[in-house]
Amino acid sequence: MELTPRLAGMVALLAFLPVVAFGVFRTWWAGAITLVNVVIIAVSLYLLMSPTESEAHAAHGDDVESAGDEAL
Repeated sequence: MELTPRLAGMVALLAFLPVVAFGVFRTWWAGAITLVNVVIIAVSLYLLMSPTESEAHAAHGDDVESAGDEAL
């Protein structure tokens, strides 16, 4: 099974369950800080595993016109 950005983001969002429990059973502000941290980590994983612009361009770079552009 290939790990796609969408799947990695969904797995990272499973961390919301302990965040909710932490916010309910502890103080609410600690739960809010933990929630922000989980969102930052989930977005970072998504961006880390997303294809970059150069990878998308390289996939279409088989034609002769783009080969000349890369040499410049």
